[in-house]
Amino acid sequence: MIAFLVEKLSNWFETAERSRREAYLAASSDIVQLEQRIRSLETSGYSL
Repeated sequence: MIAFLVEKLSNWFETAERSRREAYLAASSDIVQLEQRIRSLETSGYSL
């Protein structure tokens, strides 16, 4: 039961983080800014 809850919470946090990253990237005004944001996410370990 506890393992199930931990897995569900983990999935929820992963989904929330993915949505946050996608929104950050989608807010780019052009391709140059998008590439800069992608590079920033890659070098900082995906934390905003």
